[in-house]
Amino acid sequence: MRRILVTGSNGQLGRSLQQKAHDFTELCFDFKPSQELDITKPEELVEAFQKENYDFCINCAAFTNVEQAEKHPEEAFKVNAEGVKNLAEACKKHRITLIHVSTDYVFDGKKKGAYTIDDRTNPINEYGKSKLAGEQFIQQIIPNHFIIRTSWLYSKKYGHNFYRTILRKALAGDDLYITDAQKGCPTDTDSLAKFILKEIVLGKKPFGLYHFTDGKPMTWYEFAQHILNENGLADKAKLVLDTNYRTFAKRPKNSVLAN
Repeated sequence: MRRILVTGSNGQLGRSLQQKAHDFTELCFDFKPSQELDITKPEELVEAFQKENYDFCINCAAFTNVEQAEKHPEEAFKVNAEGVKNLAEACKKHRITLIHVSTDYVFDGKKKGAYTIDDRTNPINEYGKSKLAGEQFIQQIIPNHFIIRTSWLYSKKYGHNFYRTILRKALAGDDLYITDAQKGCPTDTDSLAKFILKEIVLGKKPFGLYHFTDGKPMTWYEFAQHILNENGLADKAKLVLDTNYRTFAKRPKNSVLAN
């Protein structure tokens, strides 16, 4: 039986992995929320890895607030870069395969088509820079790794995300002002969790870099339309195209990933 440590398991992807775990009885999971296992503290990783003989570590721990990362980049780099470096070193020492979740924000958004794993990275905000630094640490430190870039991650059940925010505001009768200045591929955490467990942990894919999304490019405005339609709220909510979108952090206009 393969033993799997999941770091940052209190987030939306970590909680989706916990739900999916029931479908994979051949796997043994150890879910560690960030308050129980802090990847920025190497001594905690040493202690955790010495206690158990893990085969895989799925890293869901991340600083994901793009706006706050721009204002406090040191906090983002502490988790997304230095914390990932700590994890890579610990996994290498204990011969554990590291599975790390990264982001579409490692690209600048200037490409017209979908980004492939061979495209040059060029992040334009501090969040993207911190996540790219984490990728680079992994590639430099541990050969046995999987880096999975995904985009516009959301859960219908867990956490604070675009899907749940649109649904909550629509049900409350609030007007929805949404931009169409960015394009990407919304990705359900359930889809990503299934891909990680079925295709990576139990599959025979070679180590390296992968892109995974739900494969349907759209703008945030179109995604909001989809959410309202899916929940029967299209005729009840007021959706307004916001052409004066304000954001502190620069964001890639196109971050569509080719699976």
